[in-house]
Amino acid sequence: MFELQKRLENLRAAFETIWQKLKVDERLEQLKQLEDEVAVPEIWNNPDVAREKTTKVAQLHDELDPWTLLKTQINDLSELMQLGDESLTEEFSEQLDAMEQNLEALRQELRFTGKYDHNGAILRITAGAGGTEAMDWSGMLERMYLRWAEQHKVSATILDRIDGEEAGIKTSVIELKGTNVYGQLKSEHGTHRLVRLSPFNADHLRQTSFSLVEVLPIIEDDSEVQIDPKDLRIDVYHSGGHGGQSVNTTNSAVRITHLPTNIVVAIQNERSQLQNKEKAMEILRGKLQQMMQEQNAESVDKLRAGESASWGQQIRNYVLHPYKLVKDTRTKYEENDADAVLDGKIDGFITSFLDNQ
Repeated sequence: MFELQKRLENLRAAFETIWQKLKVDERLEQLKQLEDEVAVPEIWNNPDVAREKTTKVAQLHDELDPWTLLKTQINDLSELMQLGDESLTEEFSEQLDAMEQNLEALRQELRFTGKYDHNGAILRITAGAGGTEAMDWSGMLERMYLRWAEQHKVSATILDRIDGEEAGIKTSVIELKGTNVYGQLKSEHGTHRLVRLSPFNADHLRQTSFSLVEVLPIIEDDSEVQIDPKDLRIDVYHSGGHGGQSVNTTNSAVRITHLPTNIVVAIQNERSQLQNKEKAMEILRGKLQQMMQEQNAESVDKLRAGESASWGQQIRNYVLHPYKLVKDTRTKYEENDADAVLDGKIDGFITSFLDNQ
């Protein structure tokens, strides 16, 4: 029994250390505050806000319930072991085995300790030079990330999309919401390079294409990234994409330009001008935060225009001819099954990046 008690104390110490590092108490307080807010019937006077908060409550429960359950199990087992019933030694040992395995699985949460790692993410895909070939490659990447989201039960909403003339896309902006989405997908930020035999070339020649993937944290609180309204130019225009009633007949699309950095964000997916403006501001805050990180700037007014890493960092090569290989240039992690990777199986690259942080 002494050995079991020693194991339990070691388990408790490891658990409490991780609990503190992940600031679980603070997140539980945030959950309680949100639950109090959604319990007020008047919140449904604004259905969009209500849905957003209830979604956040569900997300926090998914993240925190395993921690509170394990804490309860540790306390319960400690009380039982203090009774000293030797006949239950084998049962205690089995329970300890299960709790140690659970803690090891939860330990992976330590990878997500960045300020915005628990947030959702905005994925922005932009075709590089190369015409149709590059647009087709960007469309392949869009599908890859949508398949990854589907496999991980992550909510994916296309906020803006410009199709290519012949194939693929010129640009796509996707909102992804779920547990630790930004923490996982921040590894995808950078330039992705494809090498293959071109299906758009009459001579079927080998072609190299590039696409930029930007991964931005969703920052809903406008106090976290201070933006001077005088630095913004806001234009409204008719939506040009698919949509329901009134989408293409009113000036609902919004384009916001941040004048000091010349960042432009355009959104036309939502039905109202106000909703499009809110989404555009979310993306702008994420982009400015990304630039602040890249430039080690303390605030938005310290940013220097045109100095984002963007196209400068090639992070991954996808070779489909003369052999098949996907290799990350930073971690050197590689996969031979390129088709599976392009079908959304990118967890190996994500894990390798997080392990090398």
